[in-house]
Amino acid sequence: MKFICVGRNYADHAKELNNEIPKDVVLFLKPDTALVKSKDEVYIPEFTNNLHHEVEILIKICKTGKYIQPEFSENYYSEIGLGIDFTARDIQEELKIKGLPWEKAKAFDGSAFISNFVSKENFDLENLEFSLIKNGILQQAGNTSNMIFSINKLISYISQFFTLKVGDIIFTGTPAGVSKVEENDILEGYIKNDKFFEIKIL
Repeated sequence: MKFICVGRNYADHAKELNNEIPKDVVLFLKPDTALVKSKDEVYIPEFTNNLHHEVEILIKICKTGKYIQPEFSENYYSEIGLGIDFTARDIQEELKIKGLPWEKAKAFDGSAFISNFVSKENFDLENLEFSLIKNGILQQAGNTSNMIFSINKLISYISQFFTLKVGDIIFTGTPAGVSKVEENDILEGYIKNDKFFEIKIL
């Protein structure tokens, strides 16, 4: 299993971090060791003073594929979920200034939180609302209709570079509203009105 993550796929998020709107898909990877083991607790790593949450719609690949055409992309996943791409923002900023890769800021142990997955058949994936509430206050609200690159386009594009295998998970990008997490924060994730997770920061 690998995590394939899409950066800057919502224009408002790119702008809030003073990044250019991408003309091509921005990709980075997380190893399987990035997976958060607990379903309700996340620890802040000792090496960062500015850990951010980035809530994202997840796609779980159900069929091995390479060079997938966009019109066939929907055949390669049957379930969706909700996750958080935890980012050591202070480290990422240092790496960006030096023009270096982001792995230390994005792919560390415990940087990928994923919810349970559900059938995609219950959702309009081109107009899907999702959100993150921090300590009872709405922090991030997104809709897949605002993606720069749609889910089907992402699957097709990614498959040109990486063979997609059963169990791979795609993080499809985060909307604006990312913020620092602190000890004892409570994060709740929703797709439409359905709660997909509640986690405590330790």
